[in-house]
Amino acid sequence: MRLKLSSLLAVMGLMCGNAVAATPPALAPNADIRDSGFVYCVSGQVNTFNPQKAGSGLIVDTLAAQIYDRLLDVDPYTYRLVPELAESWEVLDNGATYRFHLRSGVQFQKTAWFKPTRTLNADDVVFTFARIFNRNHPWHNVNGPNFPYFDSLQFADSVESVRKLDSRTVEFRLKRPDASFLWHLATHYASVMSAEYAANLAKIDRQELMDRQPVGTGPYQLDEYRAGQYIRLQRHPLFWRGEPMMPQVVVDLGSGGTGRLSKLLTGECDVLAWPAASQLTILRDDPRLRLTLRPGMNIAYLAFNTDKPPMNNPAVRHALALAINNQRLMQSIYYGTAETAASILPRASWAYDNEAKITEYNPAKAREQLKALGLENMTLRLWVPTTSQAWNPSPLKTAELIQADMAQVGVKVIIVPVEGRFQEARLMDMNHDLTLTGWATDSNDPDSFFRPLLSCAAIGSQTNFAHWCNREFDEVLQKALASQQLASRIDAYDEAQQILAQELPVLPLASSLRLQAYRYDIKGLVLSPFGNASFAGVSREKEEEVKKP
Repeated sequence: MRLKLSSLLAVMGLMCGNAVAATPPALAPNADIRDSGFVYCVSGQVNTFNPQKAGSGLIVDTLAAQIYDRLLDVDPYTYRLVPELAESWEVLDNGATYRFHLRSGVQFQKTAWFKPTRTLNADDVVFTFARIFNRNHPWHNVNGPNFPYFDSLQFADSVESVRKLDSRTVEFRLKRPDASFLWHLATHYASVMSAEYAANLAKIDRQELMDRQPVGTGPYQLDEYRAGQYIRLQRHPLFWRGEPMMPQVVVDLGSGGTGRLSKLLTGECDVLAWPAASQLTILRDDPRLRLTLRPGMNIAYLAFNTDKPPMNNPAVRHALALAINNQRLMQSIYYGTAETAASILPRASWAYDNEAKITEYNPAKAREQLKALGLENMTLRLWVPTTSQAWNPSPLKTAELIQADMAQVGVKVIIVPVEGRFQEARLMDMNHDLTLTGWATDSNDPDSFFRPLLSCAAIGSQTNFAHWCNREFDEVLQKALASQQLASRIDAYDEAQQILAQELPVLPLASSLRLQAYRYDIKGLVLSPFGNASFAGVSREKEEEVKKP
């Protein structure tokens, strides 16, 4: 099959990291897509098609579930681990050894750039994870040595080996027990790649294409990409769960905010991911639309740059926290679709500390404490993403409210809007004082919040925006991983949350509901608390069926 010119130009644009220079064709008219697929509208951009290389963003939140599979999945309703590419698994040596038995007959995608000659086997799993964990692996440094999620967990230092026992059995040996290990392998960061595809690229010395022209075993494969405009996915006809119901999906990246809402109302979009909470009334009142709300495994928070005076003083951090009117944020930003956060863990987490207290709003006390510290007239720089996030539908408006709150206590806040990936937007040059950010995970294990956001290792992996390193805290996290007993882990995580309450490197703000709006004729769309689910079961009702009482 020859590569279409449009697809080739799109891939060239991704390789260069910019939009394609040529004038792109318009999206297929809605009348056409209605016969063969649906349009999914979302804000975001793609910097890589490999979720292992991303800290967050569209590839993790939306695309990974379509292009790739993992060894394990998390049931969106029971929150339990379930088989995916691994049919079964064993936990040995008190959690220091994990053995996986792979599903047979799983086909890789046949694309314009790769024709597989075999089904999934142990070589693919070994290649995938050896590349991540083994710093001496020939593929480890391709497109940079960073694997942000796994780097923040120090997996390169904690995984002793990953080896093939036979064609369908893979064994991971860890240097010490880790009760969270299975949960981390169930995240979209742990998507399984093709070793055969990698070998083909190595033969032509084009290894960099591994992360830019994706090949997976998931229900949909990349067909066309227009930077900043859209991504077209085609059905993987040999998908191991059965042929996906819709032949294609167009992920529309072309507009944000009210533009996306308008497209949903006019039918140009079939699904609107993460609508703004302020749009709920419009969405609920329109009989042509449906709205899904579910608790989300996410947290919005304000990170203090603890590497930079005076933010390195916990007393200053506590004083500034008193100035923020969190109740007003709930009313003005979330419109009843979030819960005020008292911990970095969402309330849905099994390790949530029910004794945790929400920081009080007391501007008079904040002024008094800042004056005692000799900081009556501070100027702070607050870095803020420009697009809506799973944990915050209106980051810039949130920043403006925080700015107004701080002004009441004599602190001037300069808002610095940040476009694109936070990690690449100079956030790690330490010139900022505050960062308005958040985190969402497709894991129900508390470790997927604590270590990526607040461990010492997460500073190097560029996911610890507070630049906070506390050895006692890290030791408590390791204690939590050493036991397979839930009660012991809960005790350790209670201790961790107490340290955070005292030190306050980050101020938790809100845990948001997951929202998704879609046209009335769209069926089978699952909204998971852990991130976007597969589109394989999505279908469109015929118009006459929709009209039936």
